[in-house]
Amino acid sequence: MDAQRAQEILDSPDMRNVTYNGNNVYIEHVDQGTGHCTVHPIENPEQKYMVTVEQLQENQ
Repeated sequence: MDAQRAQEILDSPDMRNVTYNGNNVYIEHVDQGTGHCTVHPIENPEQKYMVTVEQLQENQ
């Protein structure tokens, strides 16, 4: 995934199926300048990760 698509998913009112290391995550913030974003597992909003957008996978 690229930073622009991650931002589009974040801005969308629809929930998208996005995974990080095989786990469903919610994108909280995208830094388009660095290509990093903050995500958390759907089932655990308290556990946050800073990852590169390339590590995210959008599943149809």
